[in-house]
Amino acid sequence: MTETPQPGCYEHLDFNAPLSAARAEAVARSLTRDRPADVLDVGCGWGRLLLLTVAATDTATGRGVDSDPELLERARADACGRGLGDRVSFTETNLPAPLEPADAVICVGADHAFGGQSEALRALRELVRPGGRLLFGTGFWERVPSAEQAGVLDETPESLPDLAGLVDLATAEGLRPLGVQTANRDEWERFESGFLADWEEWLLRYGHLPGADAVRRKADGHRDRWLRGYRDVLGFAYLTLGRPAG
Repeated sequence: MTETPQPGCYEHLDFNAPLSAARAEAVARSLTRDRPADVLDVGCGWGRLLLLTVAATDTATGRGVDSDPELLERARADACGRGLGDRVSFTETNLPAPLEPADAVICVGADHAFGGQSEALRALRELVRPGGRLLFGTGFWERVPSAEQAGVLDETPESLPDLAGLVDLATAEGLRPLGVQTANRDEWERFESGFLADWEEWLLRYGHLPGADAVRRKADGHRDRWLRGYRDVLGFAYLTLGRPAG
């Protein structure tokens, strides 16, 4: 008997964040404006943003670290396919962990590994060489949520700042905001729909088989939390931050 395949994992997403290709390319250019020698991506996932950033330079090397071996294998294959296999390496690492600093550092959606946003900014600052740049991608409240809306994300109304408060956290850690961007609704909808597409595509093919009800419940539950919970409440910011040279 042929075994029913499992639903895919991030197969419909380019980035594990609400991030368009156009914004990703612009961010990569901003990180490489001063021609960094090396780029470090902390919590890189399958490394697409790191690869775009390294490709935006002629000579920079890249290092990606993450705890998911399957995503790292995808990253390595992508690097080879883009002709960057000799310039970018990927290492399985449980964060937080000792890492060598770099001229440019990326951390998108991985601040939780450090305990929180302030702790992440403090640790990431030390990974950016003086005069270098950090891309920090993280959540914030677009508007003050109800306790129920925040609870959908296992948060409280006080556990995330607004956008201004997020920038304040960065400056309090000695970083200077060179650019402040936020994901728009189209990016959010593409991201959430892409995340759900692994389950929905599977259900189209195998929804009549035993076990499909569990997949259907997961998909419907996630969509309900998004559309009835944190849509237009949770924001996602991309802060390009500089570490002063002095």
